[in-house]
Amino acid sequence: MRPRSGPTVEHRVLATRLRMLRERAGVSLQAAAVALGAHPATVRRIERAETGLDAQQVSVLLECYAVPGTEAEPIMAGLAAANLPGWWHRWRDAMEPWQQEVIGIESSAALVRTWHPALVPELLRTPAYEAALCRTLTAGPASRLDGRLELLAERQRRLRERGAALWALLPAAALHTRVGGTAVMAGQRAALEEAAHQRHLTVQITPLDFPPHPMTGVPPLHLLRVAAPEIGDRAVLEIPGARVDIIGDPAAVLDYRIRMDGACAAAPHPASPLPEGTGAPEPLEGGAR
Repeated sequence: MRPRSGPTVEHRVLATRLRMLRERAGVSLQAAAVALGAHPATVRRIERAETGLDAQQVSVLLECYAVPGTEAEPIMAGLAAANLPGWWHRWRDAMEPWQQEVIGIESSAALVRTWHPALVPELLRTPAYEAALCRTLTAGPASRLDGRLELLAERQRRLRERGAALWALLPAAALHTRVGGTAVMAGQRAALEEAAHQRHLTVQITPLDFPPHPMTGVPPLHLLRVAAPEIGDRAVLEIPGARVDIIGDPAAVLDYRIRMDGACAAAPHPASPLPEGTGAPEPLEGGAR
C-alpha cells in the first residue's frame, strides 16, 4: 500500500472513476459498504483518494457496480501505479500537510497560474531568496530548511522538464521588499529577467503606481489545471498566519480565474521591462536612513 504522502493524480483519477461508476449504477454508499463488509466511511475514503486502493476491495466494488470487463480491466491494471508514492514523498518531513495535496496536483498540472500580493511567487524564487524568506518567516532545524530548498528546486525542475506553463502575476512592490539583502534581491531580479524569455513562463509585473485591479487585496493564489477530465481545476488560497484553502468547487474556482484574467489583461504586457528596484532601502526625506 502506498505510504501516506498525498495522493497522486493517477490515484485521484481512479478514485473518482470508482465514485462515478457507483453513481452510474445507482448504488448507495451504504450498499457499497455492505458489499465490502465495511463502514460507508471506508467507501467514502476510497472515493476521495484518502486511502490506498486495495485490489480486493476495488474488485468487489466493480462487481457490485456490474462494471463490464472492458471497463474494469484498465482500472485493475492501473492500481499498482496509483498506489506508488509521489516523487515528493522523500521530502514529506519538510512539508506541511496541505502541501502534499497541492504538489500532488501541481506535479501533473499542464498550467499553473500564480499571484502573490507582496513577494516573488514561490515557483519563481531563487534558492537564496527562498532560504532568506524561510529563515525570516518559519522556525525549524537546518535540515528542514535544506529539505524545503531541495523540494522547491525539484518542483521547478519537473515543471520545466514537463513543459508545463507557468503564468505569474506580481506587483513591483515585490522587487522593493528586501528579502535577504541587496545581493539576494539582485540575483532574484536577474532570475525573473531570465524567466521572462523562457517559452513556458509568463511573468507580468504591475508597477508601483498601478491602479486597483481584480486581484488587489487577494492573498497568495494558485490556479492549477490538470489535463484529466476526472480532475477539476483547483484554486489554492494562502491566508498568511491562518490557513490554506484548497478549493475545488467549480463556481468558486471560476470566480478566481475570472479575477486573474481581469488582472492579467490590465497588467503590462509580459515582454515589458522589469520595473526598477531591487529591494534596496530608499533614502528618507532629508537624506536620512
